[in-house]
Amino acid sequence: MPDLVPVRRALLSVSDKTGLAELGKALAARGVELVSTGGSAATLRQAGLAVRDVSDLTGFAEMMDGRVKTLHPAVHGGLLALRDVPEHRAAMEEHDIAPIDLLVVNLYPFEETVARGAGYNETIENIDIGGPAMIRAAAKNHAHVATVVDVEDYPALLAELDGNDGATRYPFRQRLALTAYGRTGAYDAAVSGWLAGALEEDAPRRRVFAGRLAQTLRYGENPHQRAAFYGDGSHRPGVAAAEQLQGKELSYNNINDTDAAAELCAEFMPRDGAACVIVKHANPCGVARGETLREAYLRARDCDRTSAFGGIVALNTRLDAGTAEAILELFTEVVIAPAIDQAARDLFATKPNLRLLLAHGLADPAEAGLAVRQVSGGWLVQDRDAAVVRQEDLRVVTKRAPGEGEMRDMLFAWTVAKHVKSNAIVYAKGGATVGIGAGQMSRVDSTRIAARKAADMAETLGLSVLPTQGSAVASDAFFPFADGVLAAAEAGATALIQPGGSMRDDEVIAAADEAGLAMVFTGQRHFRH
Repeated sequence: MPDLVPVRRALLSVSDKTGLAELGKALAARGVELVSTGGSAATLRQAGLAVRDVSDLTGFAEMMDGRVKTLHPAVHGGLLALRDVPEHRAAMEEHDIAPIDLLVVNLYPFEETVARGAGYNETIENIDIGGPAMIRAAAKNHAHVATVVDVEDYPALLAELDGNDGATRYPFRQRLALTAYGRTGAYDAAVSGWLAGALEEDAPRRRVFAGRLAQTLRYGENPHQRAAFYGDGSHRPGVAAAEQLQGKELSYNNINDTDAAAELCAEFMPRDGAACVIVKHANPCGVARGETLREAYLRARDCDRTSAFGGIVALNTRLDAGTAEAILELFTEVVIAPAIDQAARDLFATKPNLRLLLAHGLADPAEAGLAVRQVSGGWLVQDRDAAVVRQEDLRVVTKRAPGEGEMRDMLFAWTVAKHVKSNAIVYAKGGATVGIGAGQMSRVDSTRIAARKAADMAETLGLSVLPTQGSAVASDAFFPFADGVLAAAEAGATALIQPGGSMRDDEVIAAADEAGLAMVFTGQRHFRH
C-alpha cells in the first residue's frame, strides 16, 4: 500500500461553489488536470481554467435533467481501481479508464431544502445520488484516492500537497475517508429521517441519527470521560446555536445545564413579561417573572441563593446593564439571553471567564421533535415533551375553586415542574418559585425538601413568614397517597395542581377538601428522568 500518492487528476463536482475557483487555480498551478461537471465546470471556466467535462471521460452526455452524469465505469473505475494490482491496471488499460487521484464533492443541499419547508417533490429532487456514490467509492479506495467533502478542508489539502511535492500521505487520506463516510452517513440519516416524517412513520424499522462536530470538550461529566459536542443541524435556538461572546470554553456540564435553563426559559413568552431561570445540575433552583428583567433575576436568585452560586442563568428577553450588574454580584458560570445590550456586554467583560451566550431568539416550546437516550444495547426514542397546559384544560376537583392569583401561580409552578427531574414538587407564589424538590424516589420526600428549601429561603432573606404561605404547589405526576397533599398544606400552600389519575384520587381530593385546598387536575403527566 503506497504512502505518498501524487495527485495528477482531480474530479470536482460541488453544489456549494464556495472557494471552488480558488481551489481549482491552486490545483492547476500544481499541474493537476481538472475534470468537472455542470455548474462546477462552468465556475472553473469562468475563472479562466482549463477543464475537462466528465462526459469526455464517460462518452455520454449528462441526461435526465442531470440525474445521470457520473454513474459510469469510467468514473467509478478511476476511483476504485487498485493501482498496485496488475489485474486492475490491465482492466483500466483495456477500457481506457484514467485514474482519479483526488475527488472533491459536496452534496445537493438536502438538509437546507428540508429546513426551508420545501414540498415533497422538490425535496426528492434534492437527494443526491451520484455524489454519495463517488464519495463512497473514493473513500473506500483511500489507499490511492484523496476524498474531500467539506470546503473547510481545502486549505489542509493544499498544505498537504505543498508539504509532499504534490502528493498526499496515507494517514491524511485515511482522515479524509473518515470525514467522507461521516458525511454520507449523515446525509442518508437526514433523508431517512425526513421520509419517516413525511410518511408519518413514528417507528421506522431503522432509525439513524447524525451530527456534526461543534466542539471537542476537555472531558465529559467527569475528568476521566472523553467527550465532544455535536450539532444536529436543526438550528433550534439554544445552546447549540448560540454565539459565545466571551468566557472560557463551555464544558460538558455547562452545555447540559445551559440547555436545561434555556429550554425552561423559552416557556415564558416575552410578551407576558420578563422571566429568569437559574439552573444547577440540570435542575432549576430558581425561576421567576418580574416587572423588569433585573427583578425577575433577583427573585429567581432569592429562591435558593446557595444553589444559584455557580449556576446557569437564562433570560427570556434583552439583557440590559441593570440586570447584568445584579448577575455579577454572584459567581455565575453561564448567562444566555436572546439579545444583549452593549452596555451589558461591557459589564460582563470585567469578568472574562464568565461565559456569555447570545441565543438570537427563544426556542418554541411546542415545536415537535425527538428526544433520544442511550441505554445498554440501544436507544430510547420519544417525542420531545412539547405539551402545554392552559387554564381551559384544567379540571377543578375540590369543593373550593382556585382564585385568580392561585390559578396563575398553579400554571407557573406547573410549567416549572415540567423541567424538574422526577419526582418533582414546585412551590410558587406571585410568579416566582419559593421551593423546589427534585429527583426523589418518594413524592412526599420531594414535597418535604421543597418546603425545607422554602424555610432556608426565609432564613436567608430574613422573612418572618415562610414563603410557602399562600403558595401554589405543582406535582409532575399524581399523588399516590394523601400524605403529599397534607405535607403541602402543612407548609402553608393553598392550591395544588397535579395530573390526577391515581387509584386513590378520591382520598387525595378528600384530604385536599379537609385542608381547605383548591386542587385542579391537568390530565397530563410530566415525568422527567
